[in-house]
Amino acid sequence: MTVDARLQRLLGGEALAGLRKRLRQRYQRGAPTGVMRLGELSEAEHAALAALAGRPARHVRSMQIEVAEIDARLARAELAVSLRDALEQIDGPIVDLTAERLQARSAWQQLIEDCEHSGLRSALQTPGGLGLLKRLCGSRPEAGAQLVRDADRVLRRLPALGIPRAQLAVAALGDAHALDAGSPAATLVLTALRQLAAAEPDIESTREQWAAAGVLVNELARPALALNLPGPTGAEAGEPTYLSLRRLLRSPPAWGVIGCPVFVCENPNLLAIAADQLGPRCAPLVCTDGMPAAAQRVLLGQLRAAGAVLHYHGDFDWPGLRIGNLMLREHDARPWRFSTADYYAAVRGAPRPGRLLDDAAVSALWDNALAGAMLAERLAIDEEGLAEVLLGDLNQSG
Repeated sequence: MTVDARLQRLLGGEALAGLRKRLRQRYQRGAPTGVMRLGELSEAEHAALAALAGRPARHVRSMQIEVAEIDARLARAELAVSLRDALEQIDGPIVDLTAERLQARSAWQQLIEDCEHSGLRSALQTPGGLGLLKRLCGSRPEAGAQLVRDADRVLRRLPALGIPRAQLAVAALGDAHALDAGSPAATLVLTALRQLAAAEPDIESTREQWAAAGVLVNELARPALALNLPGPTGAEAGEPTYLSLRRLLRSPPAWGVIGCPVFVCENPNLLAIAADQLGPRCAPLVCTDGMPAAAQRVLLGQLRAAGAVLHYHGDFDWPGLRIGNLMLREHDARPWRFSTADYYAAVRGAPRPGRLLDDAAVSALWDNALAGAMLAERLAIDEEGLAEVLLGDLNQSG
């Protein structure tokens, strides 16, 4: 569009670029009416405004102009239909930011209302959830709508029964890598699953989160270690066996554990000791191998759902108490020789100096006094050091 040379002389040019920017900003915030006051004016800026208003060009630092008067003068001179029109002729269209914000807010709200999955919709209704979506899609509502549709398609297929993540991605989205770690779709799906399940903060990795929905990620990593579980493990009586996440989810065993106590330890060494010394006489025993990962969580959940009564023992240290809290919350496990009295009994017979505890205490949900006792003694007790006592509970010989 060609700008009238008179308008260009009146309001154009680099010297008045700052003034035009300030005037455009007034219109971006909504059409100004009545009097508009402008301060910190340069001599050239004041002269331009004075010419627009038909006033003497005596330079002062601020000036008030009547918007309607300027509009009328520009129209009579056939330079522009209004001051806004003049600014748009010189520098291009002025965006109404207020209207744009309202339109964007309406688009985001409609996107949330169109979301099919209840967990995803609930997550997006929170400032944090909506903020995450905007970051994932570059704050573009149309891209956000597509991402939500993708997440909905994935979530409609969950929970699954041991399907690999890449296979789920192909089936739902046509791309085997669409749900890879860190991808926008995977991030949004996991956010919805956490919202729906109110997942515990102890679920530390995306692998565990996918496993909770029946999706396999590195399904052969960190298998669960068990001894003498009543069910089709395929292991010889008295011999430890490994149960992969793949096997547990794809072909869930029929565990014969209704009303049966199943003992849970933290360390593989204790299970190995039990296998060596008790063999087939050992009570059913599962090892968390530290903080339980996906396979361990699935196995413990299956045992609990099948009617087992879980009893947990771990190291008398802060990680051991943290695992104990998880076992209590997620699996309703009972403490197994894991009380304040048990700790003091273990300390009395422990060699010194031993392994010292730091100050990063963790309160035990099942025993309010345990953390205080451990802080007072400053001594960690490893589970293997209590093998003799624990094996006495596991011995089913008579």
